[in-house]
Amino acid sequence: MIERAADRLPPAVLLMGPTAAGKTEVAMALAQRMPVSLISVDSAQVYRGLDIGSAKPDAETLNRFPHALIDIREPEQTYSAADFAADAGVAIRAAHEDGRLPVLVGGTTMYFRALVYGLDPMPSADPAMRAVIAEEARQRGWPALHAELSDKDPVAAGRIRPNDPQRIQRALEILRLTGRGPSTFHRDNRIPRLDSLRLVLTASDRHVLHDRIGQRFQTMLEAGLVDEVAGLRRRPGLTLDHPSMRSVGYRQVWQCLDGEFDLEQARRRATAATRQLAKRQLTSLRQFQRTLWYDPGRKRTIDLIFRQVGEFEKRVGKC
Repeated sequence: MIERAADRLPPAVLLMGPTAAGKTEVAMALAQRMPVSLISVDSAQVYRGLDIGSAKPDAETLNRFPHALIDIREPEQTYSAADFAADAGVAIRAAHEDGRLPVLVGGTTMYFRALVYGLDPMPSADPAMRAVIAEEARQRGWPALHAELSDKDPVAAGRIRPNDPQRIQRALEILRLTGRGPSTFHRDNRIPRLDSLRLVLTASDRHVLHDRIGQRFQTMLEAGLVDEVAGLRRRPGLTLDHPSMRSVGYRQVWQCLDGEFDLEQARRRATAATRQLAKRQLTSLRQFQRTLWYDPGRKRTIDLIFRQVGEFEKRVGKC
């Protein structure tokens, strides 16, 4: 694949890691000491009204430390990796024009990969087709639709879990709209679109991360997550099939309010799902090349990160 000059982006710092790893705290520490622009990389924080369950920084924090790409969609709307790559490109260029170093912070690894390597053109979302697929899923179940995808595009199906409705739906949507499986659109580009410092934050001991995940979800419940989801359920156009409500935590609480199980079961299910999410995030991050890994629980981590970012800033000519 030949890289076009128009595809190139200015340099940026990528502050990545699994959920509950402490990325936001490090990003704010950087913003206190260096001229940076923070850009959120989170598939739930893009939605207005998803505040507690997405661990979105509160209004006071965002006033002190503005983040681009937070609260840019209504929860009934879709937001794709392609949307993110385009929006993040605009935010990165704006940061450089303002004389600031972009720092992209979050845990949605698919968004990071789309930004760094770009995406092949695929058909836009088709609400009518998605509604048809969602109805089929209600009747047959997502595993059956995953099996259908496996028959038509085993490569794409192999990358998607049978209980991942959002990705199954999108894959079948592409297949039915184009007659081609999603894997045929991937040219496997490995030429980065930007020079980047790739930092990964995660606890060295997975039990520490698991404890953080459990504590954070309990804190979310105490902060009013159930009331937040109850309010979202009152929106006339919003359903559990929307991508926003498939976010971990929101889905389990919604199902609890539907009477499928009690709040304690919702807590256990959401915590387990978040741990599985963290595991997938770490697997994806290990496939990212040229990454530097840090444990945020160690005393010298923040100083080491400051040093790395400072050296990167000098190298790319942004002071």
